[in-house]
Amino acid sequence: MAVRRRYRAAFKWVNPRSILDFHLPRLYVGAPMATIRDVVEALSRRSGVEAVVVVGRDGLPIDARAANGMDPEGVAALLPSVINAMTQLGEAAARGDFGTGVLEFGRGLAVVSVLNADALLIVLVQPATNVGGLLFDLRRHRSAIAGLL
Repeated sequence: MAVRRRYRAAFKWVNPRSILDFHLPRLYVGAPMATIRDVVEALSRRSGVEAVVVVGRDGLPIDARAANGMDPEGVAALLPSVINAMTQLGEAAARGDFGTGVLEFGRGLAVVSVLNADALLIVLVQPATNVGGLLFDLRRHRSAIAGLL
């Protein structure tokens, strides 16, 4: 009488599919590049930040994240004229091109920055917020942020 035995499938003794090269195509693809939306989201998560708006020179919002019912389109429409006035002030005072400024209002601060010739950034923060770290990061990463546009 012949004894039939069941043999385990051979795949149990070889390398699992998870470590074979052809199984994980993501190994060959680098980490996904950040987008301007990722930058806006990261800035909006900072402590005390109420709104972040990236604006084209034409006054149209490129991307925005706002809380407390703030109107990003309204802010975007006004920002280019504010930047133009600051540029004229810099020229009149022989200080050069406008880069970044902090504007203080009754209910908070506005950090305004020129990213490149075509894009502007405004970050609205609560009054008691320390904006030193934000200013440092904007200065340090301005060209990288502009490269995402």
